[in-house]
Amino acid sequence: MIEYVKGSVARLSPTEAVVDTGGVGYLLKISVNTFGAIENRPEVQLLVHEVIREDAWTLYGFAGERERALFRLLIGVSGVGAGTAIVILSGFTVEELEQVIAGGDTRALKNVKGIGAKTAERIIVDLRDKIKPTDSTLILRTPASAEAFEEASAALVMLGYTPAQTRKVLKKLFDESPAMRVEEAIRKALAMM
Repeated sequence: MIEYVKGSVARLSPTEAVVDTGGVGYLLKISVNTFGAIENRPEVQLLVHEVIREDAWTLYGFAGERERALFRLLIGVSGVGAGTAIVILSGFTVEELEQVIAGGDTRALKNVKGIGAKTAERIIVDLRDKIKPTDSTLILRTPASAEAFEEASAALVMLGYTPAQTRKVLKKLFDESPAMRVEEAIRKALAMM
């Protein structure tokens, strides 16, 4: 079993990295978060999770142990495959996803492409007791701010911004002002992006 791959970055995109190790190029599927962590680094060490099937051998790479651990928990949920788990990890930072799961926020999970209501609920039910957020404050503190956060996030995604980008900016805004209205959040987020 491969624990990690260390070497120079031969090719990098938001979804894949090719790491040259001793003259062998390893193709690893990565999340947007891992892409951001290794984007400007010529040498990297990515933790690996292997998925071996009859027709394919796929390597998934992670910049940190917490992201890989979350990936492994997600693929343990019925109906969540490795590809879906990477999409989920691309939609949230590790901290945000831990908080979404611990807080039972199915609406936030349903905003991820390919995640329906049943899958979102299954993820929450299966993983809630296994996730301990490292940040003591949850992303969304009240039902009103949760609704405003989700509406603003959906609007920004429709305008072409990525879910990860919108959540990061909106989290900062709602941490500063939890009672912010949707329109105000969208205006301020657009000014920050």
